[in-house]
Amino acid sequence: MTRRRLLFILLAILLMLQLRLWTGTGSWEQIASLRRDIAVQKVTNNDLQKRNERLYGEVRSLKHDLDSIEERARNDMGLIKSGETFYLIVDE
Repeated sequence: MTRRRLLFILLAILLMLQLRLWTGTGSWEQIASLRRDIAVQKVTNNDLQKRNERLYGEVRSLKHDLDSIEERARNDMGLIKSGETFYLIVDE
């Protein structure tokens, strides 16, 4: 009888450990999900890093290059130099 009881207890412990391994905190599924989330976040971070580098380059250009300031003013704000004539062409 003792042997049977010991076998039952060991089997119960094994089942509890298996249950925790597959469903509990730190389970295989949770680890796989976290790894997927990390991969997605790395891609997002890389995209944002590239955008930041592009913006830093634009800021450096605007700080040190007068031609880029003039180009930005013309394109974004529609400004013209004195003595120039502005023509607006409307496509139908």
